[in-house]
Amino acid sequence: MTLQAAQEAVDQWIKTVGVRYFSELTNMAILTEEMGELSRHMARIYGDQSYRKAEDENNAKTLMADEMADVLWVLLCLANQTGVDLTAALEKNFEKKDIRDASRHLNNKKL
Repeated sequence: MTLQAAQEAVDQWIKTVGVRYFSELTNMAILTEEMGELSRHMARIYGDQSYRKAEDENNAKTLMADEMADVLWVLLCLANQTGVDLTAALEKNFEKKDIRDASRHLNNKKL
């Protein structure tokens, strides 16, 4: 699925099943909440924290993938609400990075 198709699919779902978009500010708060949930899994899978329940640990990658999808969903909602074409925005972002970072990372001794 392309970003454009994802934006269209989310918009169609919102208009048929979801009734209407939440306000932009509410969706921004939800995005922050979803990022926190993703962060929780990242800290337990790749960081120093551990899960309290064995079933969460056994399902960790699935839980993390679900949270990533939730983050993407809300970001797509915000893009639709604010008139942002994410495909065009991402393409422009690549152009910016290609110019700005053309040799930056190649010359980074840390990498």
